[in-house]
Formats: sequence, C-alpha cells, structure tokens
Amino acid sequence: MTLSPVLTFNDGNTIPQLGYGVWQVEDDVAEKVVVQAFEAGFRHIDTAKIYGNEAGVGRAIERSGLTPEEIFITTKLWNADQGYESTLKAFEESMERLGLETLDLYLIHWMQPKQDKYVDTWKALIELQKQGRVKTIGVSNFTQEGLQRLIDETGVVPAINQVELHPFFNQAELREFNASKGILTQAWSPLGQGGELLESPVIGQIAAKHGATPAQVVIAWHLAIGNVVIPKSVTESRIRENYAALDVSLDETDVQAINGLDNSAEGAGRIGPDPAVSDFA
Repeated sequence: MTLSPVLTFNDGNTIPQLGYGVWQVEDDVAEKVVVQAFEAGFRHIDTAKIYGNEAGVGRAIERSGLTPEEIFITTKLWNADQGYESTLKAFEESMERLGLETLDLYLIHWMQPKQDKYVDTWKALIELQKQGRVKTIGVSNFTQEGLQRLIDETGVVPAINQVELHPFFNQAELREFNASKGILTQAWSPLGQGGELLESPVIGQIAAKHGATPAQVVIAWHLAIGNVVIPKSVTESRIRENYAALDVSLDETDVQAINGLDNSAEGAGRIGPDPAVSDFA
C-alpha cells in the first residue's frame, strides 16, 4: 500500500499530505466511514466540533487498533467558543469526545473578523501547545491580513491555513503568502461541489491519459502543488479510489492545464463564505 507523503510544519512536526475529511457526516456514520478510511490506508482524519461527529471519530480510532503515533487527528474550535477561557474549555470537551490525551492539530475554524476574538483565541492555542496538549496549532479560513495580525501580535506563526481551494478557485495569491511565512496550505472542498469540476473536459482528458478517475486527477493536482488535501466521501469504493490518487503522478503540462481552470480573476469560483467578511455562530 502506498503511504501518503508527509509535509513538515514550521514547528518541526509532520502531517500526512493526504487526509480524510468528515464534514456533513452524521456521528454514527462517521464511525463506520473513518474505520473504512483507515482500512483504505488513510492515517490523517480531519473533523471539527461543529461537524457533530468527534465522538464517532473517537470510536473509530478506538476500533481501528492503531496507536496514537500511527494516526494524525485534526479538530477545530467553533466560532461561538472563541475567546481565551472559552477556547480552553472547548478544547477539553473536544478531547473528551475524541477520547484522546494529545491532539495532533487544533485549528481556529473561522476568523470571525467582526467578533474580533481571534487573537485572544490564538493565545489560548499557544498555551495549549505549551502545555503539550496539542502538538501543532493553526487556523482555517484566515485571510492574509488575519494571519499577519496573529504573527504581529503574538510572534507565533500558524503552522497551517485550511481554506476553500480547488481548481476553479486555486487561491494562488494566498498560497504564495502562506509559503512566504512558512505556513502550509490545506484545501477543503478540494473536489469543488456538485460535480461540475469533475465533469470538466480538461480534467477528463488528463484522467484518460493516466487511466485515472477525474477525482483522482484533482487530488493528484493538490498533492503536486504542495497542498494538504482532505477529500470526503461516505462511499467505501470512493474512499479507496481517493486514497489511490497517491499512485497518480501528473506531469508539469497536466498541472498547468488544471491551473488554467481557475475562475478567481472573474470573481467566480468560490463556493463557501468569504472569510474576510463572514461572521456566524
């Protein structure tokens, strides 16, 4: 079985570049599909408090027989829990649901610019890392300005920024900024939504060339440009298919052709909320 490549964080820890995401997966279903993901070869699981399935992920970890050293678990602090003390409390509650002593990666889920608690929240994550409760700390859905403010006000650079990213919205400018600060970029919704991306003729041609599926080609593109990527599926055959994207090796021509699908310049491409202006509980 091919093992996922690992990338190194700015704190020296590592993360498997290919992971399995459980957004919009019911708790009881999460237990089943995370076990299937482990069986397929995945060792990196990405959950969040707001997904409501941390307990299911925890049961799957227990059932897997894998040791904490063999797996990599990410969860995220929800918006309503931002603030120093409330972050510390929410972290402990997440850990209880996951059944873990130490977490691999803890992220602030959204920047929440109007709420403006993200710097104090980040200070709580720094404290959790100092205490050894979490190995690595980072953020999700942060803008360049938000990242710079965390760095300026605390001196601690996030290890990773997880954002919406797919070929129709490839975040080239933010990826470049992240890299300049030593921050890894992680992609959520890596396959887009609704199937439109996977039906693209460009993706189809590259898939035919490599004897791969369109989803495998898109995952291989993420890996080729250096993203950490967390495709989600609750279908066992698709979970295995997504993991097998590790065996698809794109050439530079393929990568450039997929880069050309980006719609950002037209103000299109984004599926989810814009972190710069989004505040929600």
